Amino acid sequence: MAVWRFDAIGTRWEIETAHTLDEGHRAAVAAEIARFDAEWSRFRADSQVARLCREGGRLAASDAGAMLDAYRELSAATAGAVNPLVGDSLAALGYDADYSLTAAEPLAAPAAWTDLIRWTADGVTASAPVLLDVGALGKGRLVDLVVAVLADVPGDLVVDAGGDMRVRGGAVRIGLEHPYDAAKAIGIVSLRDAALCASAVNRRAWGDGLHHVLDARTGLPVRTWAATWALAPDAMRADAVATALFFDGGPGLAAAWGVEWVRMTTDGTAERSPGWPGELFTAGPRG
Repeated sequence: MAVWRFDAIGTRWEIETAHTLDEGHRAAVAAEIARFDAEWSRFRADSQVARLCREGGRLAASDAGAMLDAYRELSAATAGAVNPLVGDSLAALGYDADYSLTAAEPLAAPAAWTDLIRWTADGVTASAPVLLDVGALGKGRLVDLVVAVLADVPGDLVVDAGGDMRVRGGAVRIGLEHPYDAAKAIGIVSLRDAALCASAVNRRAWGDGLHHVLDARTGLPVRTWAATWALAPDAMRADAVATALFFDGGPGLAAAWGVEWVRMTTDGTAERSPGWPGELFTAGPRG
């Protein structure tokens, strides 16, 4: 397999193909990532999301319908704990566009977020300035988009964006990284024509107990769960469920969407869905 490595949207990408990608395919991948970032990044002053935060109005984006429809289900399943207007809550704790990492008072996200924004398949309209953050599923969505760009590339394909990955073709064995020791795994799973996404409180963490997985209802980081993994046919839903699993409604949403999963508590106990196809090294109940 040929491997192409590069950095984009704040993470390391690896794309594995049977043969080295030509310049045309590389340019198409780069263009799709740049397009998504220019529309959805809250860390860029020139993005559509930044403009929506300053002015309100309409954001034109071809992914709006797919992502915000999923957010509506995420929000309902988690009783409002997952919310695409959590951007100001993250910024309040220091995870802002300048990466100040200086926390102020926690800030809950607007509970009635569906009253503040409306969306269609290709855009979002905000009735007032709002700060969107699609981090609960955006990276998975972009992985799916890159896979689609490479649809005509023959042979096996692996697209890995910082651990959120989608595999087309032959099976790939993946270790589930221990959230407190990157040299260890809590289990292993084999991926074939599927996606695996993970989230953990040790990633994008700063200060005393501060990290990027917030309960939108309180603006505070979650405390019970340390790491999650979700396996689905597409990466967007896997990414979304990996976020939802930090909350009580996560397993129910996973079951409704046909997603298999593992999650680990902060005390080291692991749970898994009844149909999880991999092996776990850490003892714990089935979900």
